This record gives sequence, structure tokens and C-alpha cells, in this order.
Amino acid sequence: MRKEAGARGQPRLDRRAAKKPAGRARPPPKPHPETFRPQSLLLPYQLESRRDPARFIFDLWSRQTGKDFTASEAIVTDCHRTPKNTWLIAAPSERQSLETLAKCREWSEAYGHAIADVTETREGGAQSILKAGTIAYPNGSRIIAVPGRPETVRGFSANVLLTEFAYFEQVNETWKALLPSISNSLRGGVKKVRVITTPNGKGNKVWDLWEKNFVAPDPARRQRWSCRKVTIHDAVRDGLARQSGQSAEEFIAELREAMDDPEGWAQEFECDFIDGSNVLLPYDVIAQAESADSHEFCDPAFWETTGGNPVTLGIDFGRSHDPTVCWALERVGDVEHTREVLVERGMSTPDQVRMLEKRCARATRVAVDYTGPGIGLGDYLVQKFQQWKPPEHKFGKIELCTFTTDFKRKIFPRLRTAFEAPTKVRIPISTAVREDLHAMQQIVRHGDYTYAAPRTAEGHSDRCTALALARHASGGEQTGRWFAVCI
Repeated sequence: MRKEAGARGQPRLDRRAAKKPAGRARPPPKPHPETFRPQSLLLPYQLESRRDPARFIFDLWSRQTGKDFTASEAIVTDCHRTPKNTWLIAAPSERQSLETLAKCREWSEAYGHAIADVTETREGGAQSILKAGTIAYPNGSRIIAVPGRPETVRGFSANVLLTEFAYFEQVNETWKALLPSISNSLRGGVKKVRVITTPNGKGNKVWDLWEKNFVAPDPARRQRWSCRKVTIHDAVRDGLARQSGQSAEEFIAELREAMDDPEGWAQEFECDFIDGSNVLLPYDVIAQAESADSHEFCDPAFWETTGGNPVTLGIDFGRSHDPTVCWALERVGDVEHTREVLVERGMSTPDQVRMLEKRCARATRVAVDYTGPGIGLGDYLVQKFQQWKPPEHKFGKIELCTFTTDFKRKIFPRLRTAFEAPTKVRIPISTAVREDLHAMQQIVRHGDYTYAAPRTAEGHSDRCTALALARHASGGEQTGRWFAVCI
């Protein structure tokens, strides 16, 4: 049975060989081992990478073309064939590390490989930082997933998979800490390195490796690194969009239109190295603001109260693809504490408006990204709570914020400053919040810069945008009552 990859490049593994027969209900027959070949799920460019015997592999692939899906099949097969073999997966965040580990488990189940144990260890409670996730096999082989930081990748003797390596917070330092892991061949044989990533600026180790081994290869190094580049155009030609029912041209045109960002399209889908990119809020900076006194969820009675400390809101309004996020900050002295991070997905617009109205009524100041779906919401809230626009002598609650490049340059650096010592903002201890904040980046190209985040199934740093708006709404140097809503 063959299942083609969908638009995300990561088809669900399924061992069923036949559909449920009509009429009397019966379980589907078990497939014969010779008729089911899990590798048939791989598209030609994925199969080429999977079969590459090189010790050092560098796959520069477009987003959502199945990088982790392909690499996880390769390391599962290697672990099954080689007893006492270890693969170390490192990714920019714990979420990505665990997602790749989950794909390894799916491949193991698809092949029918026995799994001895699956474990996950953290430094503290359930929401604390991940130390490692592990799949152990009966033959002594293991797959270990860790966040890609210098302190978490040291001390292993293992093959190495670096997924989205260009997006590691400390690329150069992590590379130096990690590469010695492959030096010992006494257990599990000669160790390998797989680098899979989309580009993320020049001037770092990823660009250095790519330039020396693909762009202008040194003859002395050429045989050591096996490099391949797969753009969205290459992947679609090989069948990536087959299940969409669209032609290759229609599929790519729809993606490009949805992206609506030439620089983002060039980097994320055509694998161009733009001038540079930096994480807005590194993990150590986020950690300074995490507090047990801040919360994601709030007692509904809080929004029925009047008076008390000033409360400001930032609202990133989503409709179909992205969630709606309403971030509430309460000022206590000179520090702003998170009282709620309301996240709603798949809720109708009228229901969302009813929830937001209650919060707007309690808010002291409110600030809105007046773009796309947020235009209608902004107009409605202005009608009900009046607009904040001092140049036109309007001093209501709602500020309609147009999310231009200049506006991004205003709110995101101010958010970073609030996180730096002495920290002026407190946020919940939450994996979802932590990863969302960490995804926002400053992108530099041709001497100009802006702020953006990769779009994933979870959104594109919608919590970070809402928090930046809430901080903007608090407007320390401003006076008056205002509210801002953002898309």
C-alpha cells in the first residue's frame, strides 16, 4: 500500500492494507510482511536522502517537505540493524525534538520493531525544561532527543541528527560541543552526522558548512559531505502536492500568496540564505521573566470586578488558520504580571467577540493590529469602547494598530527590553508560552530588518504578538485610556 505525502510532507504511517469491507463489520486483514513496504511512503527525493551512505550528510530542504519524516526513518532503520547503536536528535526547541522522536516511534511501529521503553525526563515539573526523551530498543540501541543547546548536547557518544540546525540559538557553540560525540567508534561502529534544515541567514556555522561543501566546495572536503538542496519546486515535481488535487503551479501559487512575504518565501521555500536572523527572546532571557505568580488561566470573576490595578490587553485576532490570543497584563508597582493568556481556536467570531467584550470592559487600556480579519473586530470595538487616537483628540480605549514594519520595530524591541534585567514583566511557566515567545525572530536582509516567526500548525508566535501589544498598551510614557487589538 502506498500513501503519498500531503501538503505538509509528513503522511500518517498506516499499516492497514485494505479498507473495511462493506456489509458485515470485520477488522481489516493484517498485511503480509512482503506486501507492505513502509519505505514506499517516501517520495523520490526523500528516498535518495534515506539511501545516502555518506558519513556526513547535509540536506538543505524547503519547509514542510518531510525533513524529519525522512531522517527519522533512516535512524530507526540504523538502530534496528546495528545493536547497541545510539542516535542523538537535537533541535532548536524541546517541542521540535520531541516531535522528531515521535516520528521515530511511528516508523518503529510501522516496521513492527519492538520498543523496550519510552521515557521523558525534565529538570522539574511537567512544564519545566526538557532534559531528554528516549526510545530504547531490545537490541540495546537508543534514540535520544534533547533541546539543541551546548549544555544539553555534551557528554554523548552517538550518531547525530541536527534538525533545523540553522535555527539553533547558539549554532557555533552547539556545533563545537556536539561534534566530538561521533569520535568514538568502539560502540555502535563509526558514527554519522545528518544536518537537515532550511536556511536562516549568513555568517553562522550552517552557512559556512553549506558554502564550503556545496556553493564552492573545497576538493579536499568534497568527498566528506554529501549535500543536496530541495526547494518547494523540486518537492512538488517529485509528487509532494499530489494529494491536493491541484497542479504543481496552482499549489505553489497558493502557498506563495498565503505567505505574502517575498523574503520569507525565498528563505523558507526556495532555500535562499538571506543576510541574517536572530531570535528575539533567547531561552535564558525568557527564563528571567517566568514566575509562578503569573498564569495562563484566570478566574472568570476577575473580569467582573471594577477598580484595582491597571489591566492592559493585547489581542491577536485569528479566524481560521491561527488562534485568537488575548494577553492580559496587570501592573503591580513597576512590574507587569500576566493574569491570563486566553487562546481560542476554531471558535466562531460572535462567540469570540462576546469573550473579548467582557475583558475590554475591565481593561484600563487596550491596543489592535488593524489588519486582515482584525479590521472588522477593531471597528466593532471602537464603536463600543471608543477609539484612542490623541492626535485627533480621541481618548477612548481602542487603539487600531496597523502592523507595518515600523510598528514592529517599535513594539518588539520594547518587549525585549522588558525581559532584560531588571525584568519588568512576568509570564507563566509554560512550555507553550516559552516556545511561542522563542520563535519570534529579527530578520535582516540588505541592511534592512523586520520581525517575523515561522508559521506552524500552532500559529506564528501569536502569543508573542499579543504580549508585545499588551506591553504597547501599557504605554509607560503615555497617558489616557486605550486598548489595542492585534491580528
